[in-house]
Amino acid sequence: MGSFTHFNEQGRAKMVDISDKGETVRTAVAKSSIEVNKKIYEGIKGGTMKKGDVLAVAQVAGIMAAKNTSQWIPMCHPLALSGVDILFDWEISEKIHILHITVKVKTKGSTGVEMEALTAASATALTVYDMCKAVDKGMVIGKTFLLVKTGGKNGDFKREQ
Repeated sequence: MGSFTHFNEQGRAKMVDISDKGETVRTAVAKSSIEVNKKIYEGIKGGTMKKGDVLAVAQVAGIMAAKNTSQWIPMCHPLALSGVDILFDWEISEKIHILHITVKVKTKGSTGVEMEALTAASATALTVYDMCKAVDKGMVIGKTFLLVKTGGKNGDFKREQ
């Protein structure tokens, strides 16, 4: 298996040893979205959803997910995150109500934070779904993807829009 660093000498998966990698500042930005109906949109905006402040709870869930990514994704290293920020933006038309979620994660360490940003974006969307499913189970969680990554030996990444 020679050049594959994620396999041991028996060809079985392993957590990569990052002890020799230098520490650098690393960032990642991930996005997700959830499409809701007009009633849910109005409930979130008006603060009238029965389970409480949907965006506040979803934001905390996303931050918690970023901090606990190594507990969800088996080969991820536990990381000391420097910061996690989650932003919300609505796309509204007569028939469409989409909540866009942007997650920014930062650390100074030996491995990147892409998985932390992606996990946080996913958990944020899932939490919105959970808090609103009593009103409508037909919500659609949209594409979740890495937008930007900086730092590390592989260099920077920016998704073409």
